[in-house]
Amino acid sequence: MINLASRDILHSWGKFIFTGMGLGLLIGVTLVMAGVYRGLVSDGKSLLDNSGADIWVVQQDTLGPYAEPSSLNDDVYRGILGIPGVEQASNITYLTMQVRHHDKDIRVMVVGIAPGVAGKTPGWPRFLVAGRHITRSHYEAVADIATGLQLGDKITLRRNQYTVVGLTRRMVSSGGDPMVFIPLKDAQEAQFLKNNEAIWLDRRKTQANPEFNRPNVPGLLDAVLASKTSNLSVNSVLVTLKEGVDPAQVINTIERWKYLTAYGWAEMEEILVGKMIATSARQIAMFLVILAVVSAAIVAFIIYTLTMDKIREIAVLKLIGTRNFTIAAMIVQQSVVLGIIGFVVGKITSSFSAPYFPKYVLIMPEDSIMGFVAVMIICILASLVAIRMALRVDPAEAVGG
Repeated sequence: MINLASRDILHSWGKFIFTGMGLGLLIGVTLVMAGVYRGLVSDGKSLLDNSGADIWVVQQDTLGPYAEPSSLNDDVYRGILGIPGVEQASNITYLTMQVRHHDKDIRVMVVGIAPGVAGKTPGWPRFLVAGRHITRSHYEAVADIATGLQLGDKITLRRNQYTVVGLTRRMVSSGGDPMVFIPLKDAQEAQFLKNNEAIWLDRRKTQANPEFNRPNVPGLLDAVLASKTSNLSVNSVLVTLKEGVDPAQVINTIERWKYLTAYGWAEMEEILVGKMIATSARQIAMFLVILAVVSAAIVAFIIYTLTMDKIREIAVLKLIGTRNFTIAAMIVQQSVVLGIIGFVVGKITSSFSAPYFPKYVLIMPEDSIMGFVAVMIICILASLVAIRMALRVDPAEAVGG
């Protein structure tokens, strides 16, 4: 029995291969889109892992520090340290901004870390790939290698310059921005620093206020001006617990007695993945549906065209008594081969192009397996139109034209 599928593939292999490559590019884009979503989730979980915290303490009734602004006094951590079960409590600030390096700007998340010990104090980089940790209280930085910075480079944050003394890897924000770690006091200044004109106007207003500039109260004006130019706020307190301590009990104690909001690991993960990434996930899902429909339309069109080209051969087969199942199987076989070629091209394309995307793309093996199954199903369904047309062919066309 002549296998029309294999014969047609060999006869018009150029058209078949180029069609498979076009389909493969669509499949490659689909895999990359799924990888972008996986990368967003991975970035969010990496942010939690790298913080080293068991509990995040933030301003009351906020979703901070990653989803909403949060402001706490920098002495709050002392009271948290006295709660039973707490091992470490460390202040931290987060600020997404542009840093200047030579003649270009780099989008980063600046993290202000409190003095401590690497590996013990929450918030510090978990590991370094080069250089050392911050040892001075000012003007040193540890940067993620995704920033493109090298050891010894100078970066400008607001008015100050910082020297990169260490490099780390996969320390990113939930949006994929690489992190730059600087001392906490420097980060507090950078986050709330006003320009010279604003400071001058603020001082003039304060001096003109008789409540603050009393002749019989020396030192009052200087104290008020000093309070306006200093910053005593942080975005969050990262808490680690002693082994065996129930996080829910500590969270309940913090919220009941400290009038703050505290989140455990699962709650913070839900905020990052379920709230911050939810909109992006829906948008990516819509793109995946559109790409699946376009892929199905392409396969249906090419299989229908190839089937139309061999109407007479199909009529001959029906004339000699070939079963409808055999004819349908030949068309499905051709469609499946086209899908396999497309998936192979798509998988190779996505694997080689993923590292060049500006955001992290994570293509999981299970996503590739699900993608292959989806491609096969789409190809089989797309061949139904051609099968329906082939089965309606009149055997008389084999002799009558």
